[in-house]
Amino acid sequence: MNTKTLNSESLRKLDAYWRAANYLAVGQIYLYDNPLLKKPLRLEHIKPRLLGHWGTTPGLNFIYAHLNRVIKKHDLNVIYITGPGHGGPGIVANAYLEGTYSEVYPAISQDEEGMKRLFKQFSFPGGIPSHVAPETPGSIHEGGELGYSLSHAFGAAFDNPDLLVACVVGDGEAETGPLATSWHLNKFLNPVRDGAVLPILHLNGYKIAGPTVLARIPHDELEALFRGYGYTPYFVEGDDPMEMHQLMAAKLDTVVGEIQRIQHDARNYGFQERPHWPMIILRSPKGWTGPKAVDGKLTEGTFRSHQVPMGEMSHPGHVEILEKWMKSYRPEELFDKAGRLIPELAELAPRGERRMSANPHANGGLLLRDLHLPDFRDYAVKLTKPGAVDAEATNVQGQFIRDVIKLNPANFRVFSPDETSSNRWAAVFEVTNRCSTAEIIPIDDHIASDGRVMEMLSEHQCEGWLEGYLLTGRHGFFSCYEAFIHIVDSMFNQHAKWLKVANHIPWRRPIASLNYLLSSHVWRQDHNGFSHQDPGFIDHVVNKKAEIIRVYLPPDANTLLSVTDHCLRSRNYVNVIVAGKQPEAQWLDMDAAISHCTAGIGIWSWASNDQGGEPDVRRGGLKQAECDSHRHALRKG
Repeated sequence: MNTKTLNSESLRKLDAYWRAANYLAVGQIYLYDNPLLKKPLRLEHIKPRLLGHWGTTPGLNFIYAHLNRVIKKHDLNVIYITGPGHGGPGIVANAYLEGTYSEVYPAISQDEEGMKRLFKQFSFPGGIPSHVAPETPGSIHEGGELGYSLSHAFGAAFDNPDLLVACVVGDGEAETGPLATSWHLNKFLNPVRDGAVLPILHLNGYKIAGPTVLARIPHDELEALFRGYGYTPYFVEGDDPMEMHQLMAAKLDTVVGEIQRIQHDARNYGFQERPHWPMIILRSPKGWTGPKAVDGKLTEGTFRSHQVPMGEMSHPGHVEILEKWMKSYRPEELFDKAGRLIPELAELAPRGERRMSANPHANGGLLLRDLHLPDFRDYAVKLTKPGAVDAEATNVQGQFIRDVIKLNPANFRVFSPDETSSNRWAAVFEVTNRCSTAEIIPIDDHIASDGRVMEMLSEHQCEGWLEGYLLTGRHGFFSCYEAFIHIVDSMFNQHAKWLKVANHIPWRRPIASLNYLLSSHVWRQDHNGFSHQDPGFIDHVVNKKAEIIRVYLPPDANTLLSVTDHCLRSRNYVNVIVAGKQPEAQWLDMDAAISHCTAGIGIWSWASNDQGGEPDVRRGGLKQAECDSHRHALRKG
């Protein structure tokens, strides 16, 4: 171990900063009043109902403090994604220590009264969730569901050459299918044009009630596993805080140096081969620095510290355990009498947008730029009369998407689980390729390290990539077979919830909409059979509020072009387009298609044999509330 990475003064300050974050995290879980413990702790100072997750939090705080050190040392641009999202009290605590939290929520001020409000609001009616949520500055990753942290991290890193995404993967989360697949995403990261992802596997040993898989395999197997995935793993293991600080500081310096070397070589000499990106495996006790035992049962380092170590505070001795626990962080050394973090610790945090909680990439709307869009009317299918011509609607759409890629070479990508050509978007390969930084052989078709078509046979990864890409201020489109988009039902739910909450947070800026093309739809799947027939994603989507979702069923190519242009201009929606890819009759010329879509609903008089009566079928385009913006876009076009 390199004991010289941190001198004694740096070590003392770094440990104190970590203790401050831990103190604030415990206070959020437990305290209703008496935030600085100026009075003896009593039951009435403690929340009547305790909710939160302590077990992962000290590890997240430990990593955060050390990332701050290397951000300042190397002037790094870093965002922090936490897979163990229920470590929310730690991420909120760090945003508060950095001052960002008080900047966006002035009532949560940097003083005793503000600290009291910080504690009270956590998992409290009218307050904030127990996990990392849109309300948390610096977050792009909702912590309420496990499995997607790495896919979000890589999505954020694409086309962000200056960005380092530090992504903590919990060992419980590592047992999910999407996360297990995500380790392979290093085969898509190009150090020439992309940023870097630093995975940090946090092994604290336990889930809610039992051990985790990766924490119980031998060291040599664990190392071989991640070397097999293509990483260079660096281990940080132990339970003595001072030794762990030195070890983590040394490993992080090594890792940052390795990332910078990889990027320097690729950007100066061109892409040669897939690098072995570094990662960190951090093994620390569950509930580190918490109570060693509660009611005669071991707590620190066991599953009993996963949530709230003392859940029933009226139980004899529990208030005393809490007071001793919180005082073990020595708050009088961390905060002044007014409740402010003392200056020598406050100066450890980065400044301005270098703070992870204030990084603009974690509020992507700040960086969002409108796409340069070709005029969709130039791709129109020419008609002499309705039904006179057959065309493949998504093939025509693919030609439009091709030119969107061409005009936006650094902020637009398409994502698909190996279905880009199948869904008739093959025109995009006239201007780009499928992305892969793994081995490419001569017989491969349109595959290159700088491709902008992201294909992996995992709907989870495509969805997670796109979400991370959008949340950091870019644009994209996800094409998928209609029957199999259900694989990401839950991910769609989480993103829709994020948008719903973010819409009501003034400092969260609007992001580009999440756009789906669902092709190979139920009506044209007789050759594949029942397994490929399921139109139910629409039912799932329309259960959400109209302020978040839009569903489009364009009946031909020209209406599909109009809808696609509209969706690419929209913000803070999930847009679901269901369109056919097989040759079908075309009904509307472009002027009629624009008129139909802009009106939102209409009667096709030429298709009616009962004019003057009530129609039997209505087919809608854009909703009326969207008409004005669409007309404005057409005028601009």
